Amino acid sequence: MNQETEPVAEIRGLRVEIDGRAIVDGVNLRVPPGKVTALVGASGSGKTTTGLALLGEYPAGARVSGEVRRPGGGPVGYVPQHPAAVLNPARRAGALLDDIARPQVRHLPRAQRRTAARALVLRALSDAQLPDAEVMLRRHPHQLSGGQQQRVVLAQALLLGARVIVADEPTTGQDALTKGRIVEQLAAVAARGIAVVLLSHDLDVVRALADEVLVMRAGRVVESGPAVRLWTAPRHEWTRRLLDERRAVPPVATNTIRNQPTLEVRDLTAVHDRRNVVLRAPRLVLHPGECLAVVGRSGSGKTTLARCLAGLHREHDGEVLLDGTPLPRSLRHRSRSQLAAVQYVFQDARAAFDEHRPVLDQVARTAVRLRGIGERAARDEASATLHRLGLPAEAALRRPGALSGGELRRAALARALLARPRVLICDEVTSGLDTVTRRGILDVLAGLVGEGDGRLGEGRAGEGGGLSLVLVTHDLDTARLAHRLAVLDAGEIVEQGLAQRILTEPRHPFTISLLETTERLEAGTRG
Repeated sequence: MNQETEPVAEIRGLRVEIDGRAIVDGVNLRVPPGKVTALVGASGSGKTTTGLALLGEYPAGARVSGEVRRPGGGPVGYVPQHPAAVLNPARRAGALLDDIARPQVRHLPRAQRRTAARALVLRALSDAQLPDAEVMLRRHPHQLSGGQQQRVVLAQALLLGARVIVADEPTTGQDALTKGRIVEQLAAVAARGIAVVLLSHDLDVVRALADEVLVMRAGRVVESGPAVRLWTAPRHEWTRRLLDERRAVPPVATNTIRNQPTLEVRDLTAVHDRRNVVLRAPRLVLHPGECLAVVGRSGSGKTTLARCLAGLHREHDGEVLLDGTPLPRSLRHRSRSQLAAVQYVFQDARAAFDEHRPVLDQVARTAVRLRGIGERAARDEASATLHRLGLPAEAALRRPGALSGGELRRAALARALLARPRVLICDEVTSGLDTVTRRGILDVLAGLVGEGDGRLGEGRAGEGGGLSLVLVTHDLDTARLAHRLAVLDAGEIVEQGLAQRILTEPRHPFTISLLETTERLEAGTRG
């Protein structure tokens, strides 16, 4: 084997067992320099465990066999699916990146080091497609959107000068425009001779970027080959199913708009750090039994808007009204009935759970705390709701760390539903999920819209109530679930109206560019 074809990393016969159960079994992976190798599959298929093996990291208590080789050594960069988990919440983004840059400039005279380190940081942020770098560097991780956090972590990997970068769902929570830039950036990284191992559920991104694709299911590779061949002539039934579910979006019932909105926003202006305006929303309404999708690029203000509605972001002027009554800005000042009425499902479901307590107990706690029912009745209702959402009883008894991303999303949704809300806010609830799991979540949400109080199978939309849904998403395919859309760009609502009209006849230049970029990604092209 000559030097040009020598892999920079290789896995042979990898098997990883936890408590006697194989989560990866017999995986072989060859990572050539300058190429993008993608691992795709459902949540829990073993993609992340395989990717982390390249870093020499395994789950606690795991029994590992097989071989992992990195000829020539060198660091392996890692961009995790949940970036908040690896960003120190007490330190600003600039300090986190400076820690990596400073050792690289120690050979320079002391007077030049700070400037040189900052130049390296700014270049890495530019390469990671993070605009307004100087502003971003002054912020703590919690002041960044999920997409911004992910790009800061990508900048860390680029600063390391790694020969291999393992990118675990790097486009999770990203809009089409940002996805397109990340595809271009990772392609440019590969063009410099760096190997990229892409772990992704986003089949459009995989199609546009990958040279080689491995399809995993239940810890095994069920099919592999060049990306073009897999898309045009998939051989395994599971590969065909993943591709078939890619564009599937369930229909929602046509709602009847009432005069009195359930939720209304009036003259909302939200800020960060008491001075930086990040969102302006003059008026936004949500009617009973209606699904409103809020779309836009990462950092456009989508999550800030959702957090204002839920009382999680208190730094704002203007009003948020529930049934015509102003809601307190802070969660702490809302009554128990107000807390129950507006429920929030976080983008990072794993971070929203206590890692030390069983999932069932945490889901049931919502009904005890917000509805005042007994613990036994709450556990019964929690168990039934989790079952209807497709989470097996044995999984509900586990701690969050033992559940896949898709399972945790269902548990987070169940926890919110046990409050029997009037308004359910879902922040990127389908991001980072495989196509089959995504379809299952969307089916659940489509069935919930219009139900009387969020109880599965017990809808009473005809009685004048109706569960309303705010769907925060970067994904225009997911947004097709909605009755109405609100498009945000740079903290402003640039377009809103009926979803069908906006998705077929967009009027604002930003919406037009968003749709055009989505179409290019679906076609598997980079530019």
